[in-house]
Amino acid sequence: SPDGKWIAFIADRGKKNQIYLIRPNGGEAQPITSEEEGINRYRWSPDGKQIVFSLSEKQPDTEKDREKRYGKFAEDDTEYRQSHLWLIDVEPDPWPARNEIPEYLKASASDTNDTDTTCIEIPKKRFPKPVRLTEGPEYTVVQFEWSPDGTSIAFVHRKNPLWSSIATSDISVITIENKKIRSLVSSPWPEANPVWSPDSKWILYQSTDEDSTSFFYKTNKMFMISTKGGERVQLIPDFDENVYNIRWMKTGIYFIAWQKTNRYIYKINQKSNLAKLLFHQPDVILSMDFSKDGRILTFTGFNSELLEEIYLTRLPKNKINMITNMSKQIKDWRLGTSEVVTWESKDGTMIEGVMHKPYNFDPNNKYPLLVIIHGGPTGIDFPIPVEGYVYPMSQWLNKGAVILRPNYRGSAGYGESFRSLNVRNLGVGDAWDVLSGVDFLIKEGFVDSSRMGAMGWSQGGYISAFLTTNTDRFKAISVGAGISNWVTYYVNTDIHPFTRQYLKANPWEDPEIYAKTSPMTSILKAKTPTLIQHGENDKRVPIPNAYELYQGLKDVGVETKLIVYKNFGHGISKPKERLAALWHNWQWFAKYIWGEEVEPPLSNKKEDAAVNDEK
Repeated sequence: SPDGKWIAFIADRGKKNQIYLIRPNGGEAQPITSEEEGINRYRWSPDGKQIVFSLSEKQPDTEKDREKRYGKFAEDDTEYRQSHLWLIDVEPDPWPARNEIPEYLKASASDTNDTDTTCIEIPKKRFPKPVRLTEGPEYTVVQFEWSPDGTSIAFVHRKNPLWSSIATSDISVITIENKKIRSLVSSPWPEANPVWSPDSKWILYQSTDEDSTSFFYKTNKMFMISTKGGERVQLIPDFDENVYNIRWMKTGIYFIAWQKTNRYIYKINQKSNLAKLLFHQPDVILSMDFSKDGRILTFTGFNSELLEEIYLTRLPKNKINMITNMSKQIKDWRLGTSEVVTWESKDGTMIEGVMHKPYNFDPNNKYPLLVIIHGGPTGIDFPIPVEGYVYPMSQWLNKGAVILRPNYRGSAGYGESFRSLNVRNLGVGDAWDVLSGVDFLIKEGFVDSSRMGAMGWSQGGYISAFLTTNTDRFKAISVGAGISNWVTYYVNTDIHPFTRQYLKANPWEDPEIYAKTSPMTSILKAKTPTLIQHGENDKRVPIPNAYELYQGLKDVGVETKLIVYKNFGHGISKPKERLAALWHNWQWFAKYIWGEEVEPPLSNKKEDAAVNDEK
């Protein structure tokens, strides 16, 4: 809360997502909502007396009646629930803090000599009744932010919650006192991420601006507009990267942005309308926030040797202090080294990547090479001491492997033109970049070209699948949640615009481009043993992609294994299953790169011993 007395959070404790409050010094969390459909997100008011939250509409009575008579079914793309804004009052101190005696238990002076037993009725905790702010079937609310003066809320809304309607995202403002809504920005292309000025008179927002057909890879532009409407003003028009974590303080406008493999904090010079680099250490800054007066800045970040730490600085002195020391946990680990390397791809494009070498690296030796490919495609890899997700990178390094993490064409950090290079060239150009990076390291003289593997998740899984069916240079490949056939992906995914924007057509308009970029087109050429990992309920890259690749590889006689992670979507987000996914990759590459048969331990004792050995 703004006064620091409460922490609010969303949790599902058997009654769908509700908002809970808890004291910073601990105690029992108490719910302040009991909504049937569950809370989507929330924001404190600036004075801490109210919370605005978004909530999906309840199931209509007609749908309930239909379900009772005919069972459960739904008409696709129509029977969604719109999300709307609600406001709830928060009592100043609804519950006592730990070790604090509530008023109804405090004794008066006249009670001190009273020896009789007294029955005290403890007042029940009552939920304040939320008030609806927005309603109707015309739109769904996806983002919202309070004005600093607490009188209004800017919110982003679009036609419906389906990803296919993202281009309809517009921004409106609601006045809390009278609940009047006025449109602020409306266009045929998406607007998002409203940020208020400190005086509540202006709003920043981001938009692809006059382009609703390529926002997956084009740079988002930043605009400023009066809350009364009128002409907008574009900020930093020459800044060629997407900006994140925008903060508008009395001391200026700040944001975070990638610059190749680094992520820095910038401040906008409002006179020149240019971005000034403010902080470039640590190398990768992930998030930031300010004190109310804008004089204290905290941010999180890391570099090739330090884990993510919290930093603090007082403006305008800009002296940075690291106030945590998470990295002491790994000070005795044999982590190896990481460095950024650059090479030329097949078509002359310069590609960067991160190379990791074992701690005892000797350039005169030959090492197995493992290529780990990031997702996106607008993701990015950067030097980091401990990385993994479902790939045991640190353990592989200690086993004596060199690891390459390429920032193939389409990656963030290198400008809009670079992000556009895989348009109508998915897979093909990506494979050029990966294989040319492999060749670059082989020429360096320390890679054993007979022991190479590749892997990746999501778009990285797609590129891995493309490599599986288009080259035999790898001894083993792991495909995580990857696309195997762009037609299969297109008709099953929840983000149909993605494929239309990158391939510039749907499958029926241009079947050739879908065939050219699909791994399944070359399935008869597949030779590499391939592990396939996929979440059972993946909506982003639906599991038919995994089944299609798996069956195709079996049909052509390639050794393959499909592992389905039950009840998971596009990512493996729980510790046990993530550990399982790590072991599955460890087993696969141990077999084909090192010629070892490995079984995951079934007790923590054995597992701890194995991990300690690899450290």
